[in-house]
Amino acid sequence: MSWPPRPQPGARWPEREYEKVAAPKRGRSASAQSKPGRSLALILIAIVALTGGMFASGNTTPRLGIDLAGGTSITLRAVAEPGQESAINKTNMDTAVEIMNNRVNGLGVTEAEVQTQGSKNIIVNIPKGTNSKEARQQVGTTAKLYFRPVLTTEISGGAATSPSPSASGSPSGKATEKATGKSTPSSSATPSATATSQGRAITGALKADATPSATASSSAKTSASPSPSTSSSGSAAASKLEAQYSALDCTNKKQRAIAGRGAKSSDPTVACGQNSSGQWQKYILGPAEVDGTDVKNAQARFNTQSAAGWTVTMEFTGKGSKKFGDITGKLAKNQSPQNQFAIVLDGNVVSDPSVNQALTGGNAEITGSFSQQEAQSLANMLSYGALPLTFKEDSVTTVTAALGGEQLHAGLIAGAIGLALVVIYLLIFYRGLSVIAIPSLLVSAILTYALMSLLGEAIGFALNLPAVCGAIVAIGITADSFIVFFERIRDEIREGRSLRPAVERAWPRARRTILVSDFVSFLAAAVLFIVTVGKVQGFAFTLGLTTVLDVVVVFLFTKPLMTLLARRKFFYGGHKWSGLDPKALGAKPPLRRTRRPSAPVDPKEA
Repeated sequence: MSWPPRPQPGARWPEREYEKVAAPKRGRSASAQSKPGRSLALILIAIVALTGGMFASGNTTPRLGIDLAGGTSITLRAVAEPGQESAINKTNMDTAVEIMNNRVNGLGVTEAEVQTQGSKNIIVNIPKGTNSKEARQQVGTTAKLYFRPVLTTEISGGAATSPSPSASGSPSGKATEKATGKSTPSSSATPSATATSQGRAITGALKADATPSATASSSAKTSASPSPSTSSSGSAAASKLEAQYSALDCTNKKQRAIAGRGAKSSDPTVACGQNSSGQWQKYILGPAEVDGTDVKNAQARFNTQSAAGWTVTMEFTGKGSKKFGDITGKLAKNQSPQNQFAIVLDGNVVSDPSVNQALTGGNAEITGSFSQQEAQSLANMLSYGALPLTFKEDSVTTVTAALGGEQLHAGLIAGAIGLALVVIYLLIFYRGLSVIAIPSLLVSAILTYALMSLLGEAIGFALNLPAVCGAIVAIGITADSFIVFFERIRDEIREGRSLRPAVERAWPRARRTILVSDFVSFLAAAVLFIVTVGKVQGFAFTLGLTTVLDVVVVFLFTKPLMTLLARRKFFYGGHKWSGLDPKALGAKPPLRRTRRPSAPVDPKEA
């Protein structure tokens, strides 16, 4: 059988009957085929927007993890006091990880890793650029939990106020306050340790939101009876506290981290906390009246006997019961917010319940609009403050920037080799179609790089060595999508179809295969991200991100570009270097439609 001549420019292979089925329908399909420029314009806008945002924000390079940029890795081992070995358990270790993570983040570190290793160890990885000595002190210090009376509080970030409660610096002095709303201390006096301990108390029948709550109006003021004598040292301390409170902005992360740092438990201090509306409040707090070690046990329970819902119950030691009863009796006599006490963990107010009566039975219950998670979190924090649990530094490993640079260099070389092999494969087996595949790989690389650079600042994503491996694996996943599409087109040409109908008929079949394949890859990445910790999550995150981008690139760039190039003579004419040569593909000659012979005519009928 002789092969029919190649079609002239603008001509098509003779149409077979079943090609009519592949013809585009009117409406959506026809529009998608006739206007591929819309999809290309859309992805171009996305590229310009992402790269523009990258340069506008100054985040022109991805943030590097500790294994690439260098840093410090600290291994901490939990140690329990004799007879208290049960204190080392998963709940307490998870709470310790949360506390340490908050501490490290308070130093301005956004890509530190804090995670458990085994049942007794905690690994803290801190990248370079952080004061490693300060970080070691922060993560190695046992968490301190205190119950402090609230002297004054207000929403942070508003108008500056000055302390008003005056207090005596002498041991016998007392301060009395009558609050009508938000306490706004005046510049003339500030609360002293003695006045606080005698004039306020931590109450017993507790009412609290799950988080600190604002309790005062903006017009409220407090007044206090000044003490006859005030020492110069007490006045200096009061002025310093007043200045700290006035300057404190709890909406600022760095200021929250240092609020009250270095304050002794016997001294008043400033602190920050977040209320149930998500607003940050600042506080002046009195000296600690009850320590976390005075809490024997704390549990989250669902109260079925009333409409209280989830509550947190506390049981105090014998010594703690007396101190708690004394302070709650004093605080119950005051008005809001001086009838509140702040539960302070590592200088942060985690709850500020109010009290209305003295609790002398050694037990207390905090009620409020708690969710189960909030109640359990608060109970864990209260329990952790009473734990005889400390952490010893087992090892400190420093990863130099030079070593990290070598690892990054090796990773980039591996990526370049992988990309080069994929390009060579495309050039050899797909020839002219590589004009579509290589730009598609380039677009995918640009989108991936821009997103990684922006996500470093947005969510603290750090590019570590496993993440680089994920990006290298993604090259193969992206190339696989192109190959599926190209092979579907080739199959249609082997059946004798011309190029443009072959592209449109191949796309629905290739699209299903690509979506199923990418869904499996994304599902694997999501499961890996959820069930793993640390650096492996970097691999899973990168793999998931590039898988999503693969779908975007194939749908908005590869397919529209193929549709446009199918109109070019080089491709539709089946040039031998186009990768779509019918002879090279072993295509069947197109069958011409023939007319069936007519039946003979009866002369009589004629």
